[in-house]
Amino acid sequence: MFLEEILRAAVMRGGSDIHLKVPAPPALRIDGRLERLDEFATMKPAVAESVLAVMLASLPHSSKQNEFDRTGDVDFAYAHPGLGRFRVNAFRQRGSVSMVIRVVPFGVPRADELGIPAGVLSLLDQQDGLIVLTGGAGSGVTTTLAALVDHLNGSVVQNILTFEDPIEVLHADRLSTVCQREIGLDTPSFAQGLDRALRHDSDVIAVGALPDLASVEATLALAQSGALVLVAQRSPDAAGAIRRLTEIYPDDRQRQARSELARAIRGVVVQKLVPRADGAGRCLASEVLPATPAVCQAIEDGVPAAAIEAHIDSQANPGAVSLNESLAELVVRGTVTLESALAAARDPGGLERLIGPSSS
Repeated sequence: MFLEEILRAAVMRGGSDIHLKVPAPPALRIDGRLERLDEFATMKPAVAESVLAVMLASLPHSSKQNEFDRTGDVDFAYAHPGLGRFRVNAFRQRGSVSMVIRVVPFGVPRADELGIPAGVLSLLDQQDGLIVLTGGAGSGVTTTLAALVDHLNGSVVQNILTFEDPIEVLHADRLSTVCQREIGLDTPSFAQGLDRALRHDSDVIAVGALPDLASVEATLALAQSGALVLVAQRSPDAAGAIRRLTEIYPDDRQRQARSELARAIRGVVVQKLVPRADGAGRCLASEVLPATPAVCQAIEDGVPAAAIEAHIDSQANPGAVSLNESLAELVVRGTVTLESALAAARDPGGLERLIGPSSS
């Protein structure tokens, strides 16, 4: 009963994440803010253990229970009839079970509903190569990845393969065929699944994370072998995303890594979620860096981050959209307040100059 009540509270109140910790009342993250639910009792160790046991028992396999017993940490998807799907991270802290449960909205997210800009969708016209979707924690990158898979699924006839940990959004075949593989259930690891992905005759491969060197190596190989690869990553900016993909290599392979990435990359998309002015949730601000020859050369040369960021300039790169440009458009339309936009901007002064006197 406690599990159903807390899941229902999250869904009804529009929460994105549920935090369960011993000893504390549950908390919800709503529109980016963490709110304690004082109407619920403080979590006791036995309650936390039983909640996790119920969710793990609903899975069609015991591998996740074994993983938690072995490591004290596990990720999995949980479905509750009538309430939806949830992504669960369970872990031990101070000897007790704690959980963070992500609410996965009903249905498949649509690109137009999320406000994904045309510049991002145009990157999907590529026949091969690597597209990196990145942002900080809680920036909605996983949701955007699912929306892009759905966009392709409904617009082209292709074979789409996904690697997820865990599977959150279920894709039914439309024009495309979509095969979804869950790490730990359908394949042991991202690296092993990606290493064999070409055997599935895949046109598009969507990857939920690149946790290690082997998975990065396999991804770059796929992107240079005729497949279009979409990757979700955690990084605050485009330069950081590029740096993470190369610095994971040993020092003596850094030059090779930059060269391979320069050949494979097709674009980097950075996103942030910004509170809406009307208080009805958050909206998407996106930065788009197409991989022009100049950008690829900068990656191969290993130039400083500032030099990469300089290419996110619509005057020098017609396909690029800076975060400030995206935020300015939201402010001018009245979708977000100037205060919220400035808080989200990496260059607040530049944003104020871009909007001009109308911002006041």
